[in-house]
Amino acid sequence: MTTRFQETFLRFLMWRERHIKEKNFVLILAFFVGIFSGCAAIVLKFLIHFISTVLTGQINMESGNYLYILLPAAGVLLSALYVRFVVRDNISHGVTRVLYAISQNKSRLKRHNMYTSLLASSVTIGFGGSVGAEGPIVCTGAAIGSNLGQQFRMSPRILMILVGCGAAAGIAGIFKAPIAGMLFTLEVLMLDLTTVSVMPLLIASITSTTLAYAYTGYEFEFFFAQTEDFYISRIPYVIGLGLVCGFVSLYFTRVMNMMENLFRRFSNPWLKTTVGCVILSLLVFLFPPLYGEGYGAIVGLLAGDTSSIVNGSIFYGEGNQVWFLALFIGLVIATKAFATSTTNGAGGVGGTFAPSLYVGCLTGFLFAYMLNNSWIDPGISNKNFALIGMAGVMSAVMHAPLMAIFLTVELTGSYELFLPLLIVSTIAYGTIKVFEPYSIYTMRLAKRGELLTHHKDKAVLTLLKVNSVIETDFLPVYPEMTLKEMVDVISISKRNLFPVINEKKELVGVVLLDDIRNIMFRPELYRRMRVSTFMAMPPAQIEIGDSMDSVMKLFDTTGAWNLPVVEKGIYVGFVSKSKIFNSYRRVLRHYCED
Repeated sequence: MTTRFQETFLRFLMWRERHIKEKNFVLILAFFVGIFSGCAAIVLKFLIHFISTVLTGQINMESGNYLYILLPAAGVLLSALYVRFVVRDNISHGVTRVLYAISQNKSRLKRHNMYTSLLASSVTIGFGGSVGAEGPIVCTGAAIGSNLGQQFRMSPRILMILVGCGAAAGIAGIFKAPIAGMLFTLEVLMLDLTTVSVMPLLIASITSTTLAYAYTGYEFEFFFAQTEDFYISRIPYVIGLGLVCGFVSLYFTRVMNMMENLFRRFSNPWLKTTVGCVILSLLVFLFPPLYGEGYGAIVGLLAGDTSSIVNGSIFYGEGNQVWFLALFIGLVIATKAFATSTTNGAGGVGGTFAPSLYVGCLTGFLFAYMLNNSWIDPGISNKNFALIGMAGVMSAVMHAPLMAIFLTVELTGSYELFLPLLIVSTIAYGTIKVFEPYSIYTMRLAKRGELLTHHKDKAVLTLLKVNSVIETDFLPVYPEMTLKEMVDVISISKRNLFPVINEKKELVGVVLLDDIRNIMFRPELYRRMRVSTFMAMPPAQIEIGDSMDSVMKLFDTTGAWNLPVVEKGIYVGFVSKSKIFNSYRRVLRHYCED
């Protein structure tokens, strides 16, 4: 039965190649990627809401709840056990893994990525892990696009587009935000907007969003009624909020990196999980708004309900005091990065998408709240600035200002605030760029030189490997060989460069034909001179595992046209500039044709 199906499928592939152009077939695949990714987003949201409702439905909002100590730790532990003993693969940092697949693995993701992140994150977040569901759904959607493309034998260039379609559809489906989904792919995953990619991205995003609307209705994700108009005179305060969001984002990013490095030092996984669970449980118990995605706090602040943020905490009843509410929100902002990084570091699975929205909302609210209760008292809208802050922090943390603007608008329907959203997002993004050139997703890969960037030359270089450009037709010579024997080798060689190796195959030098031209026609020297007397050391050596970016830097600094490649000192071959340039043009043409 399986063989018959495979034969039928192969016949279909052959028929497709003859009758359906690749550009048209990509649109069909994008449609199905949108359907499958949209369904995955719906399932993920349902599971998170179901688990959270079952576990917290009876919690008393008017006092502290010790369940907040048990639930987040239980969720992280269950997720860690699932990943360690069932998945047996690293599925954390979903967006970063997608970027790595695009940059280093020809856009290929494993099959289990289509569901493992979804299951693990639903448990992590449903039990109260302080992370977001958007990173896992991006990984899930991207894996759907990648594996669907692989099944239909699509080229790496098309796989890259389908991975972007899956990621865009995941964001569009979970937020009901098709434009933001497409912009996420362009700004965060950094796919180029070309005539080939724009239509598949739109089709996948719109299809996924349509499914989300059909399942959950036409309401916006966060209800927001603008009851206070925005005036031009408020722009100076918007500029100030942009700067504050930029520095809050820098703090958030630095803390996330610091905690990630801290958890990486644990050699014992159970000790790491235990320490992470203790920290997370204490933080959530003291500050219940850190529980889960935190969307309840966002909804409350956007509705103008300022005191609800202390519901379920041991500080219930203090929310009406100005100084206490400001201090409480400030501490929540300060500890959110610790709670998020601890959740992931301890073994939970989730993203930083929702936490950046959450921190932005609280930052914008706190900024306006403190000004309104100070001697300045500009009379600005707390909830307007809470919404504007969402776009500010998200644009800075993710280095995606356009996506942050349109996502905020599509989440809330706040089209009247488009101007302040533009201002605060641009300023926040510009502020963090001064200190952090890469986003929270890309910096891990950038540090290892594995990032596919917007710069076309670097993007193509990351797709080239040293192994693919090594030339091995250089005839080797040995240090003890005489000039006569050297001339004999030259007579049968098609190259003007000769590696000198010893009996262990180690590279000990090189001989350039130009350097011995003045002596190679003097027979009286044939027996007297040996290779060891006229060989020279190469200006640099390339290790077999070096990145192509570092190889090009070696060529630039040495001025050489050929450099030897070694593996732990053993001679392998040579790499030439001309070979790299030819491969560069070939890959560029393959990946960038419209």
